[in-house]
Amino acid sequence: MKPIELTKADFIQKVGNFEADPKDWKYIGDKPCIVDFQAPWCGYCKRLDPILEEFAQTYEGQLYIYKVNVDNEEELETAFNIRTIPTLLLCKMDGTKELMLGTLPKHELKKVIDNLISVQ
Repeated sequence: MKPIELTKADFIQKVGNFEADPKDWKYIGDKPCIVDFQAPWCGYCKRLDPILEEFAQTYEGQLYIYKVNVDNEEELETAFNIRTIPTLLLCKMDGTKELMLGTLPKHELKKVIDNLISVQ
């Protein structure tokens, strides 16, 4: 499995309807997810891509990994106040969500994912 590219419509359908309640929208997926806000020209994003691809395979069935190209999806970029890329949106099954910079070392990102999937 590879990270899944999302449009705004896909985001609303698979992650949550942030337009209906921008401050308190609910994650609607059946597994935790990471949404990678990125751009194809971003050097840090290019370094993160193979790591997320590896984790998409390693954690297949336990976690969704999505990608949002901020150049194509400016409404999502604005809605989530993305100022730096890559930025990761972490959605847990308990409903909590958090944004974090995606420039973590691989072993740190693995810890984040392990924590994300352990909160069920």
